[in-house]
Amino acid sequence: MSETAVIELKNVTLRFDHNRVLDDVNFKLHNGEFAYLIGPTGVGKSTFLKLLYRDVVPDTGVVRVTEYPVNKISEREVPMLRRRLGIVFQDFQLLPDRNVHDNVAFALQVTGEKPKFIKQRVLEVLTMVGLSHRRKHMPRDLSGGEQQRVVIARALANEPRILLADEPTGNLDPKATKEIMELLRSINNRGMAVLMVTHDYAVVKKYRARTVRMVDGKTQTGKGKNWFRINLNSECFNNKSSQKESDPKLFS
Repeated sequence: MSETAVIELKNVTLRFDHNRVLDDVNFKLHNGEFAYLIGPTGVGKSTFLKLLYRDVVPDTGVVRVTEYPVNKISEREVPMLRRRLGIVFQDFQLLPDRNVHDNVAFALQVTGEKPKFIKQRVLEVLTMVGLSHRRKHMPRDLSGGEQQRVVIARALANEPRILLADEPTGNLDPKATKEIMELLRSINNRGMAVLMVTHDYAVVKKYRARTVRMVDGKTQTGKGKNWFRINLNSECFNNKSSQKESDPKLFS
C-alpha cells in the first residue's frame, strides 16, 4: 500500500435542511488500501460517497479524489473525475434489456471507446469476475451474486483508480456475500484502492481492514482488537437505533 492519498477530505461539513449531515469530517484513503465505512442507516454514509463523485458538494472543507479538487472543479470536468472511480451499488442498476456483455460495454461506449477495444476490455473484466461464460445471458437469468459481479465488472471497465462499493453485499445470501467479498479483496490485492460502505458486522469481522465508523456526522477510525470488540457490537449495527429525519436521496 502506497502512502499517497487517493481520497482526502479535510474539515468537510455538509448541511441539508438545517441538519448537519457531515460535521468537520477528515478522512484519507491511500493508494492500494482497503477500508470500510460503517454505521447504521441514516448517519450519512451514502452522502459521504456522493461527495466523492460530486453528486453533492460540501458547504465547507476540501474534497480531493486523485488529482481532482472535487468541490472546485467545473461541470465539464465531472465526467473525467468519475472515470477515476468505479462505483458498485447495492441494487445492481443493470439494464434489463441488455445482456451481460452489453451491460459492461455500455460503460465504455459512453466514454467513446472504439468497438475493438470495448470487445477486448469487456472480455477481460468478465474473466476477472468469473463470468465470461455468462456474457450472453440477460440479467434476469442471473443470481443475485452473479448480477453483483456484473456490476463490479462494469465498474472496472474504465480502469478506475478507486472502487467505491455501497452496501455491495446488502441483498445477497451468505454464499454470494463470501464470493463478492473475496472478489473485492482480490481486486484490492491487485493494487486498487477500495472503500466499502456497509452495516454488516459479520463481513467487517471476517474480512478485517481499516474501519471508519460514522457517528452523528463524524468519523472514528478503528484501531486494534479493543475497538472492534467495543464498536462492532454497538448500536452501529442495530437497525433500531435512532435515525435522523432525512432526504432519502442524501442518506444511506
